[in-house]
Amino acid sequence: MLKTIKSAICLIVMTTCAMQASGSTGNDNIVSVSAPEFEKEIRSDSVQLVDVRTPQEYAEGHIDGALNINVQSDDFKELAQIELSKDSTVLVYCRSGRRSLDAAEILTSLGYNVVNLKGGIIEWKEDGLPVVSEQEN
Repeated sequence: MLKTIKSAICLIVMTTCAMQASGSTGNDNIVSVSAPEFEKEIRSDSVQLVDVRTPQEYAEGHIDGALNINVQSDDFKELAQIELSKDSTVLVYCRSGRRSLDAAEILTSLGYNVVNLKGGIIEWKEDGLPVVSEQEN
C-alpha cells in the first residue's frame, strides 16, 4: 500500500515537472508561443491583439494595434465579450506572460481560440520587436 502511494506521488511530481518544462498550461486549448512566433501570428489575417495589462502599463508602451482590456478589472469577461469576436483568434500578452495566461484561460472558457505570448512584452522588447506609446499615437 505504501509503495503504491509513493509510486502515485512520484508519477504526479514527474507529470507536473514535465508540464512545467514543456510550457504546458494544463489547458490544451491555450497555445503559448515565443515573441517571434507571436509576431508571425499578428501578421496573420483575422486575429485580435489584446494587451491585458493595466491602462497605465499600456500607455507606457504596447504592441501596435493592441486593444487594452485589463484582466485584473472586475468587468474583464464582460468587456472581452463586447470587444472580441469568437470568429477569429485572440492573441494576448501582458508584462511577463503570467496575467495573459490567466486571461487566456478565462477567454478559452468563454469559447475563444487564444494564443498567449509566453514571455510577455518583456520578451517582445528583448527580441528587439517594436512597441508604441500613447504619446506616439
